[in-house]
Amino acid sequence: MASVESEAWERMEEALVRRNEEPIGTVAANPPDGDGPALNYDEVFMRDFAVSAVALLLRGEHSIVRSFLRTSATLQSKEQHFDCFHAARGMLPASFKLLEGQNGREQIVPDYGNRAIGRVTPMDSAFWWLYVLHAYTKASGDEHFAQTAPIQETIRLILQFVLTPGHELTPTLLVPDGAFMIDRRMGVYGHPLEIQTLFFLALRSAENLLTPGIDGNDELIRSVRLRQSQLVYHLRTFYWLDLPDLNRIYRFDVEEFGENAANRFNIYPSTIPQWLFEWLPREAGYFLGNLGPSRIDFRVFAQGNFLAVISGLAAAPEAGQITRLFHDRRDFLVGEMPLKLVYPALEKHDWFLLTGSDPKNSPWSYHNGGNWPFLLWIFTAACLRTGQDAGLHETVERAGERLAADGWPEYYDGRSGRLIGKEARLYQTWSIAGYLAARQLLEQPEQVDLFTFSDTVQPTACEL
Repeated sequence: MASVESEAWERMEEALVRRNEEPIGTVAANPPDGDGPALNYDEVFMRDFAVSAVALLLRGEHSIVRSFLRTSATLQSKEQHFDCFHAARGMLPASFKLLEGQNGREQIVPDYGNRAIGRVTPMDSAFWWLYVLHAYTKASGDEHFAQTAPIQETIRLILQFVLTPGHELTPTLLVPDGAFMIDRRMGVYGHPLEIQTLFFLALRSAENLLTPGIDGNDELIRSVRLRQSQLVYHLRTFYWLDLPDLNRIYRFDVEEFGENAANRFNIYPSTIPQWLFEWLPREAGYFLGNLGPSRIDFRVFAQGNFLAVISGLAAAPEAGQITRLFHDRRDFLVGEMPLKLVYPALEKHDWFLLTGSDPKNSPWSYHNGGNWPFLLWIFTAACLRTGQDAGLHETVERAGERLAADGWPEYYDGRSGRLIGKEARLYQTWSIAGYLAARQLLEQPEQVDLFTFSDTVQPTACEL
């Protein structure tokens, strides 16, 4: 196993992007010479580097993470625009690339979605940046960096962007398809769980990072705390599903009107999928994938649920039920290569309509039921957080051996993750980093506190 870990660190080193000899991030994929990455896999992605950052911080490589944070902060959109062709003030790019500019000088070129397939714009980049900054501050003890004026301004602009009231009366964020890790059409438009839990994680990070008493930070801190408590109430009340909740939804009345309506979103019980009735364990539960008018997405989204655990959004009993679900339904959710991003896959008519008949997202492939090794790190963190780590060492070791043998693929296909993804890039950096972070967390489980929060935020009821 030591040889697998050594190879993984060598691959991480080779994936580093250097500006003036200073590492500032890791490319998304770094295949051997002659098999270079297609499309934009040679760029530094914010969400991908978040996994690299966890692995690097656990190893004590603080300076690389600090350089990434400083560099990416300079790419934030600082100007307010009133047209549709510029990134909104406060946004951070999905990725950036280092190019040789005029006179041989290196130039950083950001991508806010203007070059991406489908022209999807990132909602999650700024949230991952805040989380990485918070983890860096705790791991390194370097509080000064976060308190510098440029970093404080970056934090403020992110919060001003996402906390601005919109046309909705819920504390969740309305986002389109493609705005986060699932960057293709997958029927996740609306209020997808991953964005809401990541939003909460970012708010918890920002609360600890803002310096009180300067530049209006006190008012922002109050707003952050209020939104946290509202999110806790909303997501625990309306997104949580266990067997008692399933029974309640099954018996909903519809077309209710007024403040005392029990079925506030007018959910039709006939839309509950048949697979769920016998599949949901009696002693487990999870946060639903999405919620909106007359709509519940009952699919299990792994990253969103694990984010709920590590952020403290899930109270201790619910956090335990989430990890128990992945243990009790291991064949469905973990499989031969951890872990399944979304369960179950969209098939037949649903696949045709909701994915736009996307061949890359065919059933049990890529984002539509594929297995993603990068999730090893957050699965490990969630299991350690809830004390349900039985068999975790074996899971990580077996995954590492297979990943190394297969060339560190981006994702796996099939109902149990037996096949290398049909379009998976090899030597995918966050597959490598996910394994390294998981292995280090198992070796030093006390370090999980660097990347998790307690469940101490008190819910504040908000009227709908």
